[in-house]
Amino acid sequence: MLVKAFHLHCERSHCDAHRIVLFPQPFSVAIILLGEASRVARFAGFQIVVAALLSFGALPTQLLFAAEGAAVRAAEPQPSYILVGFVGGFVRHTNPHHGPVVLAKDIERYSPKNSFIQVFENRHRKSAYRAILRELDTNHDKVLSPEEKSHARIILFGQSWGASAVVLLARELDREGIPVLLTVQVDSIAKPWQDDDVIPDNVSAAVNFYQPHGLLHGQKIIRAADTSKTQILGNYRYDYKLFPVKCEGMPWLDRKITPDHMQSECDPHLWREVETLVRQRLGSEPDSLASMPRPQ
Repeated sequence: MLVKAFHLHCERSHCDAHRIVLFPQPFSVAIILLGEASRVARFAGFQIVVAALLSFGALPTQLLFAAEGAAVRAAEPQPSYILVGFVGGFVRHTNPHHGPVVLAKDIERYSPKNSFIQVFENRHRKSAYRAILRELDTNHDKVLSPEEKSHARIILFGQSWGASAVVLLARELDREGIPVLLTVQVDSIAKPWQDDDVIPDNVSAAVNFYQPHGLLHGQKIIRAADTSKTQILGNYRYDYKLFPVKCEGMPWLDRKITPDHMQSECDPHLWREVETLVRQRLGSEPDSLASMPRPQ
């Protein structure tokens, strides 16, 4: 057997992996045809080299005993956490003034190694779903094993239509048996055919922030489909009539037509509370909700 190694580069995690491919080499046929005794000697020398490498642990034994022509690929590291955010309305996922975009950038600074963090437009929920499945499929066989699913550590957050997308995505993951650590809804607005108030039982914890005024105002109460499996951390009310927030870079229409809903996009206090909850799940923040507003 001739052993040949190919060096691969992991696109996502910048790690190195190796593919070991074992090719059958018809030494006996070559020896008979050529009748060269020296070739026998060289083959014997090759065996000696392999034995020496094995003795020093340079070649894994299981690779040498793999079936002829078989390929063994090392699985990529499991992402530490998968954090997916959704922007609201028709906002671009790169909008620097929008809460989910700002939060994602802040989380990148202290998230554990190999974490996956990405913000999507709310209409691209299916793209977010596919991205999560790709991140969990570490051996790239396009089938999630029970073990791969059990390693999922997913946090979902969004505002307005993006908050509703969070709940819909959690339900899609539930149908696949994939757990979610935390869902965060900020002034959640459901589209006419959607339901954003019942949290599926694959979610460990969920929290809801809303404001009650104006043409657009968020879901006031979220509840767990199964209270034994999902903890509702609270439904927290923000009142921008009493405590207005100045928002920079927002469209004129939002400022004039839906000013209260708009302020939930950029309220620094609200999004700091969201960040605190996320950091608790990442293990980088004490488990305390003392600074949270009183649930309504």
